[in-house]
Amino acid sequence: MSSLENLSREDRTFPPSPEFAAQANATAALYDEAAADRLGFWAKQAEYLHWDKKWDQVLDWKPPFAKWFIGGKLNASYNCLDRHVLEGRGDRVAFYFEGEPGDARAITYAQMLHDVKKATNALIELGVKSGDRVAIYMPMIPEAAVAMLACARIGALHSVVFGGFSADSLITRINDADATLVITADGGFRKGAAFALKPIIDEALAMEPNNVRNVLVFKRTGQEVPFNSAIDIWWHDIVDRQSAEHTAEFFDAEHPLFILYTSGTTGKPKGIFHTTGGYLTQTSFTHRMVFDIKPEKDVYWCTADIGWITGHSYVVYGPLINGTTQVMYEGTPDTPTKGRIFEIVEKYKVTILYTAPTLIRTWMKWGEEFPKAHNLTSLRLLGSVGEPINPEAWIWYRDVIGGGKCPIVDTWWQTETGALMISPLPGVTACKPGSAMRALPGISAQVVNDEAVALGNGSGGYLVLTEPWPSMLRGIWGSDERYQETYWSRFEGKYFAGDGAKLDEDGAIWLLGRVDDVMLVSGHNISTTEVESSLVSHPNVAEAAVVGATDAMTGQAIVAFVILRGGIPSVGGDELIKDLKAHVSKHIGPIARPSRILVVNELPKTRSGKIMRRLLRDVAENRAVGDSTTLADPHVMKLIQSGLASSTSDD
Repeated sequence: MSSLENLSREDRTFPPSPEFAAQANATAALYDEAAADRLGFWAKQAEYLHWDKKWDQVLDWKPPFAKWFIGGKLNASYNCLDRHVLEGRGDRVAFYFEGEPGDARAITYAQMLHDVKKATNALIELGVKSGDRVAIYMPMIPEAAVAMLACARIGALHSVVFGGFSADSLITRINDADATLVITADGGFRKGAAFALKPIIDEALAMEPNNVRNVLVFKRTGQEVPFNSAIDIWWHDIVDRQSAEHTAEFFDAEHPLFILYTSGTTGKPKGIFHTTGGYLTQTSFTHRMVFDIKPEKDVYWCTADIGWITGHSYVVYGPLINGTTQVMYEGTPDTPTKGRIFEIVEKYKVTILYTAPTLIRTWMKWGEEFPKAHNLTSLRLLGSVGEPINPEAWIWYRDVIGGGKCPIVDTWWQTETGALMISPLPGVTACKPGSAMRALPGISAQVVNDEAVALGNGSGGYLVLTEPWPSMLRGIWGSDERYQETYWSRFEGKYFAGDGAKLDEDGAIWLLGRVDDVMLVSGHNISTTEVESSLVSHPNVAEAAVVGATDAMTGQAIVAFVILRGGIPSVGGDELIKDLKAHVSKHIGPIARPSRILVVNELPKTRSGKIMRRLLRDVAENRAVGDSTTLADPHVMKLIQSGLASSTSDD
């Protein structure tokens, strides 16, 4: 893993100001408390939730299967809404919603509870019951959170699919979860125009046999969409007439809460499923401590879509459990202007902003004029999520967006971990720009070598987790064997995250990205196998190899090398390249669209036929090609290099 040694030393440190430390939720004592009694520590955090029945046992650990808070009963929706209303916080704003066209709503906790109860009763009328799976495919609007909480209220598992995924990706997820209901919208607004979602649902359901009985459609844009009265139902026709009374049912702590799909190295998405008690415990604890939430004062904004785990844990469950007031924005950061995000921060006096390095680097590219045109002095804490942030972007974020005074929490975690795992604690940690610093209290992480030996400071290797944690995935939906093989087979008894990491001389953790065949593009996992399969499904492509190349804006860019079928001309192929990119966008979704595609005559293969992707990555990143002596034809790499030099990438 020589590439893990290429990290330059970062000696700058930024301790918290005395003023911030004096008011911080977190103290250094949390680390000692968790180290002295890890299970007792997590039991204490679970006490912040409302339990209808307290647990009998904190943890049952039969590696790699965990059960947390055994015997306890609770309801996720009740913890997010009912208890705030019952305890007198119903008038507090839960969401300031800002639509891309400029429409705005302030939705209180009482209103959210009213809406969720009505939606719950609609689900019951549609025959949804505990244990059923419901697919949600919606724009970033409050009704998406309402739909999630309505499912949780009756013990149905929600499976949210990001609204940018294609019909192919959608039906794969619907059928893997065996969903019986799909909740969607006619469409949403993005980049100044309405886009359609309902037709993609129709296309997906027509592709393969499925068990979907109904499609519940929220009218967001008012555009004309196909409507099949046999299964389609307008949200306003069924939800609006429901009673606003519903008593939440309490479920076992290990009752499944949701399934969320993430890319796998085999190409088939993995249905990561999380249960209730442990997940809610860790998401609410980490949200409270890492973001230093003061729910009576703060206006918090996580810019993630609910189609991703960040939106689940740090838009819906963590913040609502903590009674937070937050911003939800439907659209894109540059519509109608490049100052849109800063305009919203100023409008709602946002105090905490949690976003992705891709967006931070985009702001840097656009220039300081846009943030400086707005009053951002309300901000007191900044967060970063999705991928490692480079030190230059970290400093720019702190100085330009945070006015040089805001602590930055650079967070590492995954769909699989459910909640934050490695992060500074604001008010406690002296941060190094670009480092997530250390594992949070109650979390056990190591950097190990190929033999699973824990490494000391100044060494690079593989990031592993050595003890179970409350919000950990409980498996891959429908496949315990795949769960064990994917996460627990590389290093015996240790969860392998798939990421490389380095410990610097001071013991700070530096995340170095994926080490397997999953690319991290703008914070989202994309499988190389999935993109390759999509390319080969094009009638003109015989073979394809895909790599993730380091990219200053997106973290990694997707670079594809394709061999065309016999008789397909490769010269003057700009239109073909555009067609191939569009094909991948349609097959998987725009997020998987390759940045560059190079037509080649051969791929670098060993004598046994294995494609040497590391050599293709060398070429894609414009560096000297590594050892190619094991190739069946070493001259292939020279031809590929000369071809890439003349290719073009996206604007």
